[in-house]
Order: sequence, then C-alpha cells, then structure tokens
Amino acid sequence: MRFIRSIFPILALATSGCASSSVPPAPELKLKDDFIQQQADKGMDRAEVQQLLKQAKFNQEVIDAITRPWEAKPWYKYYPLFLTEKRLNAGLKFWKQHETTITKASKQFQVDPEVIVAIIGIETFYGNYLGRYSVLDSLYTLGFYYPPRGKFFRSELGNLMQLVKEENLDINQLKGSYAGAMGFGQFIPSSYRHYAVDFDKSGNRDLTGSPVDAIGSVANYLHKHRWQLGQPVALQLTSANNVAPKAKAWKGERLKLKVSDILSAQVFLKHNLDIDVSQPAMLIALDQPKAKEYWLGLNNFYVITRYNRSPLYAMAVYQFSQQLKQAHEKK
Repeated sequence: MRFIRSIFPILALATSGCASSSVPPAPELKLKDDFIQQQADKGMDRAEVQQLLKQAKFNQEVIDAITRPWEAKPWYKYYPLFLTEKRLNAGLKFWKQHETTITKASKQFQVDPEVIVAIIGIETFYGNYLGRYSVLDSLYTLGFYYPPRGKFFRSELGNLMQLVKEENLDINQLKGSYAGAMGFGQFIPSSYRHYAVDFDKSGNRDLTGSPVDAIGSVANYLHKHRWQLGQPVALQLTSANNVAPKAKAWKGERLKLKVSDILSAQVFLKHNLDIDVSQPAMLIALDQPKAKEYWLGLNNFYVITRYNRSPLYAMAVYQFSQQLKQAHEKK
C-alpha cells in the first residue's frame, strides 16, 4: 500500500518462474554500515540486523520485474487484464462470504464497500495470488542494488525488520510481490505498520492469513487518506468537435487544478451532474486504440492513487468497483 507499485508496481504477482541465482557484485559496504547504524538508532539489536542481512539473497528477477511495470501498458491493453468476468464472479463471492465484515468496515471507516472489494480483487484476486517472492530478498535486492529507489527500499527493509518483531512474523516465510508488498491487500512494510488493523480482534494484525484484517486495513488506509463516502470518483468527459482539454494530464503530482480549470464550453461532462467546480481535480487521459479518452478525476480518485500512484490502476479499481456494485445490487 502505498504500493510503490507502480511507482512500485505490485501487480505482477502471478508471474511464474524460479528465482534467479545470479551473484551480483557486493554493494558498497558503506550502504550496509549506514543501514545497520540506522536500525540500531531505532532500537534494534545490531547483531540481529547484521544476521538478517546475511540471510537475504540477491534476486535478479526482482530487478528485471521493476523495470517493466504493468502500468507501462496503454489503457486499452491494461484494463482487460483486470476487468474480467472471472474476477467479477470471484469478487461477488468474496463480498457475499464477508458481507458482515465489509459492511462493518464501510460504516466504521466511511469507505464505499465496493471499493474495498475492488482493491482486494485487483491486488491479489481475493488472496489467490499473494506473491511468490521472498519479501526479505526483494527489499534487500531493491534496497542495495537498485539505485533509482534504493533509499526508499532500504527504508522498507528497515520497516520489515521492525514489523516482524512487532507482529511476531517469520521473516523467512513472508512471500509477496517483487516490490515487497504482502497480504490480501498488498501492503508494503511501512503501510502494514501504520495502517493495518486487527479487525478480527485476534490479538495481531494478520494481512496474509486473515481476510477480515485485510478488509479492515484496506478500509482504514483509504479512510486515513481522506476518502469521502458516497462521493464521485471519476466522471467521463466529452467535447464538441473532438476538442482536447487544455489542462495537462495528471502525472502523479499533488492536485493543483480545480474542476473549473478542466471543464470549458468545449469540454464538459459526458453525463450531466451538478458538481462543485471549485473542488480539486485532475485530468485523466486514457489511451484507446485510435484516440485518447478523457476523465475528470476527483478527490476519491486521488485517494486510490495514494494506494498505487498509477492512474491506470486507479481507473481499473474504480471501473471494477462499479461493476461489483451493479452486480451486487442485482442479487
């Protein structure tokens, strides 16, 4: 969560293959020494940190995977991977099985239930694809052998070491995505520590084995990032004479535009709706085979991108949530 996902992509969970046995050059000793000192400063035993680093193994597959994120695909190739009848049926089954928990989480955290169900479905197909990579190895590899994001992943490695002590987890048994995300909702260690909740009241926060904890934790994550219950997520745009919006498409930055900066006499909502034009918004541009498709993203769309910063991911979650909601209401 805050899945790097895509910026730290965590969606390539289902890929198959054996971990690479490539032996890389040793990382700079200073990086490891600094890391050990940082963990010691946070109260961890220096010898224990050193031992965990010795256990960690470099995995070339992790480096390969992060350089080819799924979100690099155009929208028309991306969404068919997730918006499928099989995933919809699995989502409806999951919703029915955990209806009481999902309703409770929705009310307690003020998050629309279909979005909770959609995220778990997009992330791990409702727990069917939790990931095959050693979380320790993934974060070690990215922390010490992937300079573009090394600082971030070393921080996550430190969070992992603290997490396993706090939740009494076996670090050698934790499997996840190539970016070190774990459980039904694919939380990276810092998100696990800060946003996971013991929703089943078992005494620990178990995101890999307890769908109840996962449901509550996904809802809490969205709540903490200011989800607005019942409010629009994204609205499709249309235009007169195929005029493109003048605003720039959103690229991951904080919301700087307002609705009024995007809408105009030539660019307007495809379906009429009264909305506050002074509220923050973004322009979403989706690549279709012959042209771009434009959407107006509002606060709740931005909140989904706090989970995964890719607008493609957020749009897939939103559209899947609408499929789930419509199908659920018919039952």
